Amino acid sequence: MEQTPSRRVFLSVAATGVGGLLLTGAGLTPTGNRTTSRTLRRDPFTLGIASGDPSPDGVVLWTRLAPDPLGPQGLGGMPARDVEVEWQVAADENFTRVLRNGVETARRERAHSVHVELDGLEPGREYFYRFRAEGHLSPAGRTRTAPAAEAAPSPLTLAVAACAHYEHGYYTAYRRLAEQEPDLVVHLGDYMYEYAPQGYTAMGGAVREHTAGKCATLADYRMRHAQYKSDADLRAAHAVAPWLVAFDDHEVENNWAGKVSSTGDPEFTRRRANAFQAYYENMPLRGTSVPDGGSIRIHRRVDWGPLARFHLLDTRQFRDDQACQDGLRAGCDDRLATRRTLLGEDQRRWLLDGLASSRARWNLVAQQILMAQRDYRAGPGIEVNMDSWDGYAAERTRLLTGFRDSGAANPVVLTGDMHMHHAADLMLDFDDPDSPKVGVELVTSSIASDGDGYRDKARVAETIAENPHISYLDQRRGYIVCRITQEELQADFRTLDYISRRGAPAKTGARFTVPAGHSTLL
Repeated sequence: MEQTPSRRVFLSVAATGVGGLLLTGAGLTPTGNRTTSRTLRRDPFTLGIASGDPSPDGVVLWTRLAPDPLGPQGLGGMPARDVEVEWQVAADENFTRVLRNGVETARRERAHSVHVELDGLEPGREYFYRFRAEGHLSPAGRTRTAPAAEAAPSPLTLAVAACAHYEHGYYTAYRRLAEQEPDLVVHLGDYMYEYAPQGYTAMGGAVREHTAGKCATLADYRMRHAQYKSDADLRAAHAVAPWLVAFDDHEVENNWAGKVSSTGDPEFTRRRANAFQAYYENMPLRGTSVPDGGSIRIHRRVDWGPLARFHLLDTRQFRDDQACQDGLRAGCDDRLATRRTLLGEDQRRWLLDGLASSRARWNLVAQQILMAQRDYRAGPGIEVNMDSWDGYAAERTRLLTGFRDSGAANPVVLTGDMHMHHAADLMLDFDDPDSPKVGVELVTSSIASDGDGYRDKARVAETIAENPHISYLDQRRGYIVCRITQEELQADFRTLDYISRRGAPAKTGARFTVPAGHSTLL
């Protein structure tokens, strides 16, 4: 999609926070004025701005003050006091038509993060927003409200992303995603990684280095989030559109399951609570997701007018421990046990009730781990990943049966985690080629995790032959862009040939279409 010159300027300025175009306008005084009131000597908006969870009349606006992102104790170099932050919403990117403004308090106990839950806006509209704190003006962001429930369905451009290990490569894929100017971004987890420097190495080695130590304390998680958001390409992706976010495992610890640490950490309960708090502080989430007693609510529904309903899932907090000691396993009968759960009974019922009550044309189930069966063993026998839905096979069957029986129109599962693109049909019985197909799954590759990636055609052909319900695999880095109308969902699997250096172009590696009323890929 070709950008207009004004959009190119907006993306550049939003990412860097410089340039006169967005620093003047009605309502907020430019940075150079009111110097007598400034006590923060350096720009506190180094982590950028973001928006999320749009509704027909509002959206969440986010920022976090951090003049020194990697400052001591994960507090971003902020003074030991609360700070008043002004915010402003305008109808245009020049801020000549300011519609709303107000003040929020950035509190020290929340790492000076700000979450503004707007309401009273018009549905289906584009807006621009920014913040000011003690004489410093933030870059501007572009956001959008959801269409009204009774509105005529209008097309939606949706980007899907996941898995961005900071050490493994540059975030060029985030930049390319931003340049496509989607209406909405869905991020499916592993937004940041908890490992110490070189704790998880990519084939090509590291291009940059994590902050010191493995994340355990609240300060550790806050600092790691700040390091990730110090990347200009990530900030640009946040600035261009509202996001729907849900974590996977690395925002806490690799392959954690419920209250069980994958490393046997005796302090895991505290560590998990620290990770949840830092996650909320650094994401554009509503107050319903404020951590409470060591838990956080991430599963939620977001409606996009009559066209789409998003069902965001939490596939970590309520699951049973992985069967058979985790990893790739063959002959693991425990994974088939009917009592095993990945979602937890309450969340599974919530999802199926939401599907049954949905009147949307498309039902998009946004979750983290591969739902389709994937056999990693060529030839006789089956070897599957215990951390994916294959490790919870009976609940998957119940869930996919629920997809079919709910009557929900056009279920499409959006997935992350795998570090490679997949396009698959979802079947009630993956071992029976004649089993009913009840939906499709679109799995995004990683933004950066595992480095440059590759295209092993022989391995791809072998995997697809073993798993005929999978139509496409690609081990290169990238993201997905979906264009959704009343008639069809079109998914472009975008790929980059390298991320070990900057500047790679993005191209479409494959395109699939799901016609409305069909439960299979074309």
